[in-house]
Amino acid sequence: MARKRYDDDDHTRESHERWLISYVDFITLLFAFFVVMYAISVVNTGKYKALSDALGDAFGGRPEVPQASSTIEQLPLTSIIARKRAEAARRERERLNTLARELNASLAPLIQNGQVRVTQTARGVTVEINAKVLFEEGQAALGGEARTTLGTVASLLKGEPHAIEVEGHTDNLPIANPAFPSNWELSSARASSVVRLFIDSGVAEGRLTAVGHAANRPLAPNTDEAGRARNRRVAVTILAAM
Repeated sequence: MARKRYDDDDHTRESHERWLISYVDFITLLFAFFVVMYAISVVNTGKYKALSDALGDAFGGRPEVPQASSTIEQLPLTSIIARKRAEAARRERERLNTLARELNASLAPLIQNGQVRVTQTARGVTVEINAKVLFEEGQAALGGEARTTLGTVASLLKGEPHAIEVEGHTDNLPIANPAFPSNWELSSARASSVVRLFIDSGVAEGRLTAVGHAANRPLAPNTDEAGRARNRRVAVTILAAM
């Protein structure tokens, strides 16, 4: 009878300790789950290997991890995106540099006599054309020489994808004639005339914007004729994409 009681006690203790097996299994699976969550937070083959090893330990056996085939797979996602953006910016600078060189070569005679300036900034490439090359005093209609000059610019721009902003500028002397009651109307009409010529030359109109600034953005003091002549201009800016 004593032996029987001993067997009963041993059987009871064994039944009570079975929960430990389930508990250990649960802890193992929970550990594997957090390893998975950590590993997928960053694209990194090192963490992928840690995930693979952990799962192997949890479920008996470690599967082979394929080796990285390129340097990109070993970089965090943010580094990959930053590198792609830097490469896109470099290509954009090269395109604008090429365009600036082509504009300088095509407009060389006017650049040499000071009637045209080509400049390049972070905003894009700007072609500044003195108003006397394009218009009669107080007028917004383009003459024959103006059409030739702007046609040269348009031929270089029509195959480009960039947005183009055309700005009209005047000096500060008041104007009051039947067509233009103020310099605002004159500068806006001159910018619009250039835009219309670009469209007629094959530049997509959705890329174009016409803006009139009147005398509000002078390049030189309006205190003498030389300064006022410098301020009467049209600026064509090919805007950088980024």
